[in-house]
Amino acid sequence: MIYPGEVFAQTQEFDTNIRQLLPYYDEMLDAIVLCLPIKAKRILELGFGTGELTRKVLHHCPDAHVTAVDYSPRMVDFLQTKLDSQGEKERVKVVHLDFGAWANDEAHINFTGHFDAVISSLAIHHLSDRMKEKLLHKIARSLNPSGCFWNADPVLPEFPELADIYKQSRQKWAQQQNIDLDAVRSKVGKSETQGYSSQDQLITLDNQLQMLEKAGFSKTAVIWKYYNLAVFGGLH
Repeated sequence: MIYPGEVFAQTQEFDTNIRQLLPYYDEMLDAIVLCLPIKAKRILELGFGTGELTRKVLHHCPDAHVTAVDYSPRMVDFLQTKLDSQGEKERVKVVHLDFGAWANDEAHINFTGHFDAVISSLAIHHLSDRMKEKLLHKIARSLNPSGCFWNADPVLPEFPELADIYKQSRQKWAQQQNIDLDAVRSKVGKSETQGYSSQDQLITLDNQLQMLEKAGFSKTAVIWKYYNLAVFGGLH
């Protein structure tokens, strides 16, 4: 059994396998990074996984310190080891925390001050719709007045007829890359509910943009999309 969001049974295989499971994984993460102010000082990352987005952010924002949050003990250990090997340990505060509990004001930690940016990738879709709303309100309250939030996540098709098209797009991409999707999917672990996160709880992109507006984001945008994968967010 693994936590929702860990995806693969073997952590050390995640960085390789996720790039074979999701089309344009690095391009998706790069889209988030490009939206971050280069001069950002404080960044909060929710659900850091193996730290691939963390690593890209540190390179893009040379003066930034990242508070990286994840609820998985093995991901916490993995990121700390990766940061040690790359000499970036001093710029990242790794926090073992369920960000759903943080959204629900049940966390054992309260972050001091506000953030210039909050980011997340492939994590928030594991929350219920109600908890997604609570999290976005919490994020909005945690941002500086000019702060931003960007999220990369899978989304529901805009209407049912697109579901098969989205599936075909993934298969066609895999064939072009000479990837055996069935072989990659065989490495996916079985997850069970942990804390506030469960298996995929997808909603449409339009619904999430509405949630952002209700949470108080003055401007919202979809900055990258490939069928059912999207990067979206906004400015506080």
